[in-house]
Amino acid sequence: MSKGVITITDADFETEVLKAEQPVLVYFWASWCGPCQLMSPMINLAASKYSDRLKIVKMEIDPNPLTVKQYQVEGVPALRLIKKNQLLESTEGVISKDKLLSLLDQHLNSN
Repeated sequence: MSKGVITITDADFETEVLKAEQPVLVYFWASWCGPCQLMSPMINLAASKYSDRLKIVKMEIDPNPLTVKQYQVEGVPALRLIKKNQLLESTEGVISKDKLLSLLDQHLNSN
């Protein structure tokens, strides 16, 4: 599995997220979003740290309204942790690196 963060669109969502074998962290962001700039390095860190157990994708909200609506993204940055079409965790706004890693550890170590 790739160690990087994969950029996806509405058209890719089903294949890349819903049909993925491992859990997927979806990072919703926007180019105009200042707080998203703070989250990006943490998302990249998580991609490196959990690459063996987790797939991370990022989706820009403005060109992808279908998935944004489906997952009720009301603010960015937003995270959705999905496994086999089931929403495991949802956050909006900037979260600390410790909180992000704790959230991922909680779900990835229990599976």
